[in-house]
Amino acid sequence: MSESLSKVMVEIMKIEKKLEEIEKKLEELIEDNERYGIMKLSEESLWEFLESEPDIYSENDVKVKLR
Repeated sequence: MSESLSKVMVEIMKIEKKLEEIEKKLEELIEDNERYGIMKLSEESLWEFLESEPDIYSENDVKVKLR
């Protein structure tokens, strides 16, 4: 009976480890989603301001000539 109990304990430990991995990945996804939301909000709120600003460089200024 103790052998079967130890097998169960090993399986429970494996499940706990997998749950920890899933929790970590979920936290990373939530953080990524929050960062994306902040970036999107910044982009949308700055769009009108940046659109009305004059271009500092022309297209010719930023072209790189390859040799």
